[in-house]
Amino acid sequence: MSSPPKSDEPLEHWVSDAPFDPHVADALTPEQERIYMASQWRMMWIRFRRHKMAVWSGAILAVIYFSVLISEFIAPYNMHTRHTDHIYAPPQSVNLFHEGSLKAPFTYSLKYTLNMENLKREYSDETNRVDGIRFFCLGDSYNFWGLIPMRFHLMCPPQNGTLFLLGTDRLGRDMFSRIVMGTRISLTVGLIGITISFALGMFFGGLAGYYGGWIDNVIQRVIEVIRSFPELPLWMALSAALPVTWSPIVIYFGITIILGLLDWTGLARAVRSKLLAIREEDFVSAARLMGAKPGRIIWRHMMPSFMSHLIASATLSIPAMILGETALSFLGLGLRPPITSWGVLLAEAQNINVVALYPWLMLPVVPVIVVILAFNFLGDGLRDAADPYK
Repeated sequence: MSSPPKSDEPLEHWVSDAPFDPHVADALTPEQERIYMASQWRMMWIRFRRHKMAVWSGAILAVIYFSVLISEFIAPYNMHTRHTDHIYAPPQSVNLFHEGSLKAPFTYSLKYTLNMENLKREYSDETNRVDGIRFFCLGDSYNFWGLIPMRFHLMCPPQNGTLFLLGTDRLGRDMFSRIVMGTRISLTVGLIGITISFALGMFFGGLAGYYGGWIDNVIQRVIEVIRSFPELPLWMALSAALPVTWSPIVIYFGITIILGLLDWTGLARAVRSKLLAIREEDFVSAARLMGAKPGRIIWRHMMPSFMSHLIASATLSIPAMILGETALSFLGLGLRPPITSWGVLLAEAQNINVVALYPWLMLPVVPVIVVILAFNFLGDGLRDAADPYK
């Protein structure tokens, strides 16, 4: 054990004796400056990029929602075009090689024979006939967004050939084209419905949480009455109440409004509980003493404090809206033909015999699963990114 230094010996000096320069002392590296000086939205973006599944899910949803804008252009056929010679045709494969040589993307022509034992059409490829797929071409006519007559498509079937990427239905209509067109209806139902639901939920939840008292009691009793009804039977009852004489577009907006009016109660209670917890905080009291109106206090000071919860609720409510529309349409109480949605397409696959013989009719369930999972992963990443305590 070393002995302590003698009193007359100088102590070792560990502090720098260089002149103090505040500019050098406060200097930050570029990486530190990027983090320390970032805005709240910049910090959210930095945290969000670390969640790889959320980033990929957001990219998938962006592509799908972009396709909604040009659905008619992507679909190779008009969704109402019937091919009576190719009823219940199986999906055609896209090939690149024929007899060992590389070719442009092509399909083999389909031929069918009628099996008289089970009265089923049996399709087979004519491998001696190669039909090249056309891209950026003129095909079936359509009205772009129901307004502009056009014929331009991303890809078209070969001349005197067919292009059934996902097969055809009982009327010989191309399933891929109908799924692409159904995406527009199914996804916009979620966006419009969540807009209505969020507006009602934040309005009534904000009133109940900020004022409390009899206002809170009235709103809570109304919420309890709405939530006491079984969800699916209530949807079915309200959807069945829509007159059958209404046009398909009115039915569409009616279903959207019904979904929005019934989905706001959970968000309202969440907003109320959050506001009750923070309405006595110092920053709220300071805003009130400075003369801020209740609306400004709620929207500018209180709501941003739990933005992560609101973002998570939104990303979880949109798939719930999509599933609600799909379930109602599948049961025949939602959207009806000629409107095409994923639920309407799945309604044709209710017969187990049809599904056993023509399994490709179940393919509309694939985009439903992909979109639901993508929204859940995206919501998880946005919630973590917006959490101020993370």
